[in-house]
Formats: sequence, C-alpha cells, structure tokens
Amino acid sequence: MPYAKRQLQWISRTVFVKENNVEEALKLLNGIMSREGMYQRWMKTKYYEKPYQARQRVNYEKSRAIYNEDMNEKVKFIMRKNRKDPYPGC
Repeated sequence: MPYAKRQLQWISRTVFVKENNVEEALKLLNGIMSREGMYQRWMKTKYYEKPYQARQRVNYEKSRAIYNEDMNEKVKFIMRKNRKDPYPGC
C-alpha cells in the first residue's frame, strides 16, 4: 500500500469534543480505531517483521479464516432450528 494512501487513513478521522468531555471523545476515538483495526496494524508495525514471519502470519490468518468459515457452516447445518425442514423425512 502506498505511503500517501496509508497516511490518509490516519488523517481522515476527526472527533469533536462536546462540553469539554475529553474522556467521552477518547472512548469514541478508541472505538473507531479498534473497529477499523488501526490499533492492531499499528502494533504489528511497531517492530520489524522479517519477510518469512510475515508470510507465516498471513498464511496462518488465511487458513484460520477458512477454517472458521467452514466450522460456522457446519454448525449452522447441524442446528435443527436453522433448517428449512427441521425434521426431514418425518
């Protein structure tokens, strides 16, 4: 990702403080940052990650996402309440 595009992600967030309530504004800002994954990205770039470690991490995240998706589909299939016909063949 180009540097300028990454920089825009950090600049484009603005939180207004109402009635000098800074704590509420910080809670809102932290929520925005955690929802968009900015804090996690910042923590990952805090230290240098070797290329082989980055490849391992990316492959692990992809395989984990595939596994979780398959398991969710299996759970949805097994649960009778989510089926169109809960008791087929009866």
